[in-house]
Amino acid sequence: MSFAETLDNLALTKSALVQRFEDLISPKSDHELEAMAQASRSLTLQNFGRTMRLFAPLYLSNECINNCRYCGFSRDNPILRVTLEVDEVIAEAQHLARQGFRQILLVAGEHPKFVSRDYLAECVRSLAPDFSSISIEVGPMETEDYVRIVEAGAEGLVVYQETYNRGVYAEMHTAGPKRDFNFRLDCAERGYAAGFRRLGIGALIGLSRWQDEAIALAAHLEYLFRHCWQAQITVSLPRLRPAAGGFRPLFSITDRELAQLVCALRIVFPQLGIVLSTREREISDERSPAEIAAVLRRRGLEPVWKDWDQALCSA
Repeated sequence: MSFAETLDNLALTKSALVQRFEDLISPKSDHELEAMAQASRSLTLQNFGRTMRLFAPLYLSNECINNCRYCGFSRDNPILRVTLEVDEVIAEAQHLARQGFRQILLVAGEHPKFVSRDYLAECVRSLAPDFSSISIEVGPMETEDYVRIVEAGAEGLVVYQETYNRGVYAEMHTAGPKRDFNFRLDCAERGYAAGFRRLGIGALIGLSRWQDEAIALAAHLEYLFRHCWQAQITVSLPRLRPAAGGFRPLFSITDRELAQLVCALRIVFPQLGIVLSTREREISDERSPAEIAAVLRRRGLEPVWKDWDQALCSA
């Protein structure tokens, strides 16, 4: 059974694991939340030690063929459109490398004419000598397209479903191939079949009730841990902000609720990678990578600039 079928039946049939997760995100007293936090911390130390993996996004293009009501890249927004040439991508990446990054995420709007399989493969191939881990966050592709990008040296694929509510999804995505809910939903599995060893998913917090999105996200994680068990699975929990085009988030989640959600994810999925942005509370973060690393060290954490190398897979 595909995850689409699981999702469509989720209101009627939840696994024991998802039911446990649902209980953990229900309203809690301060005492109960503190107990969750302590359990979460213990599991994090057990599975990850005191490390925190650092990576940086590199934006390749803001060209997009879709209309998404919440996104500044939406095709009808009157913004300057730019797609970097490969030599410009290399120059941007070298700047990140000088700041210490060895793990990079290539991000682009969804436009196959400007951000094609071959363009991405060329970018990845050009960056592979200097970056031990290269991931992509671009428009969903077919498995055979992903294979070419993996062969070029990419090891990670990130794709957010945006919202797991089909009705809200249709309302938010008014034009373009992104309207195909199921094609996007199955993207991580196609990437796994192509050979990606890291798979990242997520939901945009602000399009629907965060509790509903979280339950669907937990069900998706359970499915991927069962069917893509050789990959490292990560999840992101971005809170939407106002965007070009006049969009304002429809729902909200407080800091306390976000902390509870993170704790619930760690308790139910101890080996899950949880991705947080330094821009989480604001639109931008002007601190340097060195300053962020220093903050982490002061809090007893060890920033990790590199945790993987393709040489580990060499014969």
